[in-house]
Amino acid sequence: MARKLTAALAAAMTLVGIAVPAAHADGDGHVVRTDKGVLSGTVTGTYRTFGNIPFAAAPVGENRWRDPQPVTPWQGVRDATKPAPMCAQNADLGQPAGSETEDCLHLNVTTPAGQARKPRPVMVWIHGGSFTSGSGSMYDARAFATKNDVVVVTINYRLGVFGYFGYPGLRGSGAFGIADQQAALKWVQRNARAFGGDARNVTIFGESAGGLSVCAQLASPRAGGLFAKAIIQSGPCGVDAPSFAKPGEFVHLWKPRAEVEKQGVGTAGCADIACLRAQPVSKLLTVHAQFSSPAYDTAVLPIDPVVAQKTGRMHHVPTLVGSTHDEMTLFVPMIYPRPVPESSYQEQLVALFGEHADEVAAEYPVNGNGDARDEIARTLTDKSWSCTSQTTRDELGRHARVSGYEFADRNVPVFFPGMPPFPGGYGAFHASELPLLFDFGVPLTPGQRELSDYMIAAWGRFARTGDPGWRADVQSLAAGAIGPADFVKDHKCGFWGQL
Repeated sequence: MARKLTAALAAAMTLVGIAVPAAHADGDGHVVRTDKGVLSGTVTGTYRTFGNIPFAAAPVGENRWRDPQPVTPWQGVRDATKPAPMCAQNADLGQPAGSETEDCLHLNVTTPAGQARKPRPVMVWIHGGSFTSGSGSMYDARAFATKNDVVVVTINYRLGVFGYFGYPGLRGSGAFGIADQQAALKWVQRNARAFGGDARNVTIFGESAGGLSVCAQLASPRAGGLFAKAIIQSGPCGVDAPSFAKPGEFVHLWKPRAEVEKQGVGTAGCADIACLRAQPVSKLLTVHAQFSSPAYDTAVLPIDPVVAQKTGRMHHVPTLVGSTHDEMTLFVPMIYPRPVPESSYQEQLVALFGEHADEVAAEYPVNGNGDARDEIARTLTDKSWSCTSQTTRDELGRHARVSGYEFADRNVPVFFPGMPPFPGGYGAFHASELPLLFDFGVPLTPGQRELSDYMIAAWGRFARTGDPGWRADVQSLAAGAIGPADFVKDHKCGFWGQL
C-alpha cells in the first residue's frame, strides 16, 4: 500500500513538474536520481529494473548522422518501468518485428534488490544483430544480475543506415553506432553509483556484432577509462567471410571511411545531406542493410581493429574471448537454402576457397549423408570464427591477461523461428550460448540449467577479478562436459594458419 501511494505521488509530481527532492525518496530504491533527472523504476523482493533511460539526445532532424549529443535534463520523475524501444530496423532473424523509431538512444539498468555492502561491478551488454538489428531490451538480465550481485546495463545504438552511413564531408561518417556505445559508457561512468555500481569496475561484453563492438572499443583511444575488462562472444576482431566476388577471397567486416563515404553518395536519390536528413525512416530502411560495416579512419575509431589487435594498439585490459563450436550452422542454410549434393561439394569449395579447394577437401571430406552443407559449415566455422577467435586470444594475450572458452553444448533448441532442418543438426550454433546467460524463455534441460549457473558465475567472477575461474587456455562448456578443450587441434587452426 505504501509503495502504491509513493508511486501515485511521484506520478502526480511529474504532471505538475515538481522534482523529487531525494535520490531514494521512498527508501526501497525504486526512485533514483541520475545526472539528468529522477527516475522511477520497478522493485521486487529480488531485483530492481529501470528502463527506457535516455543517454543521448534523440538522433533526429539535424542530429541524424551526428555524433551523440547531450540529453536535456527533465523535470519531475521520469517513468522508467518500461523497456527501451528498438532502434529503427527491418524485420530480421530473431527480430521478426521491425521498427521505425529513431529516438532510441536509451538503455536499461538491472540490479539486485537492496543496498550492497560495497559498490557492485557493472556489466554493460552490447547486443548483436549484424549491426543492422537487435536491441538491448531483448536481453532479460534479472537472473544474471541477481545471481552475480552485479549491475547490468543493456544499451541501444544506432543500426544500419542510421549508424554506419557515410558521406563525403560528413563528420563522424560510418561510426555513429560506435560513438553511441561510448556515450552509453560515459553515462555509466556518471551514474553507476546512483544504482549501486562501481564506475571503476566496468566490464563491457557483447555477442556477434556486440562482440565486434567490444573489439572496436578496445581499439578506440576515446574509450580509455570507460571500462576495466572486456568479454568478446562470437565476435573476434578478425572474423571474415567469403566475398563470393572472387574465389578464395575473404573480407573483414571493417571498412575504411573513404569507402563508406563513397558508398553513401546518391543514397535515396539525394544530392546532399540536407535532402537525406529530410527523408522518412521508411525510405532509408530500404537501404538499411547496405550500411552494416563500422568505418575506421574516423575520430572514434582511427585504426582498423584487426591492425590494432595485431600491433598491440588496444586497451590492455583482462579479456575473455570465446566462440561456439558450430558457429556457421546458423548461417549456411541462408547461403544454401537447399541441400548441396556431395557431388557438388568440390565446386562449392572452389567458389569459397579458390586454389586451395583440394587442400580443404582433403582436411574436410564428405561424411556420406548426401548433403554437403554440414561440411561447408564446418570449414567456414573453423576458418572464419574459431581460428580468428584463437588469433584474437593470441594477439591480445601478448599485452594483457586473456582467457578463452568454447560453448559446445549441441542440444540447445534452435530459438530462431523458421529455421529448416540441417544435416546432422545445428549443434552449438551461433548465439546458442545466449539463453544460458539471459532469460529468453528457451526450455533448458536440468544439465543445461547447471551449465547456465556455471557460466553466469564465471562471467560474474571475471567481472570482479579478471579471471573466469579456469586454468585451461580454452574451457569447453557443455552440459555434463565442462573442461579443457583441445581447441586448436579440433578446429584445425594449424591448417588454416598455413594457407
